[in-house]
Amino acid sequence: MNSETITIRGRRITTDVLEEIRHVIELNWDSGRTYISLMLCEQWDWRQSNGRLKGMACRDLLLRLERMGLISLPPRKREKVNRKIIVPVSDLFNQYGSKLLSGRIDEYRGIELEMVRGTYKEKLWDYLVDQYHYLGCSQIVGSYLKYLVYLDGQLASCFGWGSAAWKVGCRDRFIGWNTEQRSNGLNYISNNVRFLILPWVQVEHFASKTLALSTRVLKADWQKAFSEELVLVETFVDCSRFRGTCYRAANWIYLGQTKGSAKRGASYLHHGLTKAVFVYPLVSDFRERLCR
Repeated sequence: MNSETITIRGRRITTDVLEEIRHVIELNWDSGRTYISLMLCEQWDWRQSNGRLKGMACRDLLLRLERMGLISLPPRKREKVNRKIIVPVSDLFNQYGSKLLSGRIDEYRGIELEMVRGTYKEKLWDYLVDQYHYLGCSQIVGSYLKYLVYLDGQLASCFGWGSAAWKVGCRDRFIGWNTEQRSNGLNYISNNVRFLILPWVQVEHFASKTLALSTRVLKADWQKAFSEELVLVETFVDCSRFRGTCYRAANWIYLGQTKGSAKRGASYLHHGLTKAVFVYPLVSDFRERLCR
């Protein structure tokens, strides 16, 4: 490690901190990675605003340090299964059906959203996203909520909301905050990490209508789950696949495009895949709140 301090997930990793991490790993090697992450969170008092330990963020921090060759972690106690869903959910899926839905949205009685994080239906959400979303289902790091959407009682869509992206040029200019304000304010932004319209749903204006309903219920659900008040939501649309039509129809604001880079450890890797950036304010004074 050189003389410069590494910053990962907002934590400064100095030489002393690195030695502390290595010491905790050595003492708890047989207890596994999850236990080590929680031990470090306890020592640092690293918590979410609702008081819960930031175990997921700490595990990500440790993995990045290992990839950089700065630490060695004990082997995984079980196989990583966050990419492919192996739990059978066919019975639950068949309960709701997959018949073709077409026509216009005003021809249906109504849309119902169900928040399924922490329930048995979260496995159904994982299965549907893994099967039908082009990005598949991967573990959402940080705070997140998952929704199943029903159209007249039939499964029609899946929503996933997660933590905000750390750094986005056009978004940060739009807000007008500095580095310190951004570090303090990211908890008040959520990212629409997944939006899936199931393939048997071909209903006009369903996407924009559902998107509008989702942003209405999200604010209260997020406050209840994480004790944090959202003031802005964001999303990134793959320009090679979509135009963001439903976001525009739901009055989201187009800000520009990303540079085609992704954060890898303490640096950025250019992959060339640009994405359109959209945001939607949940309160009128969002800039004032984010820049406090």
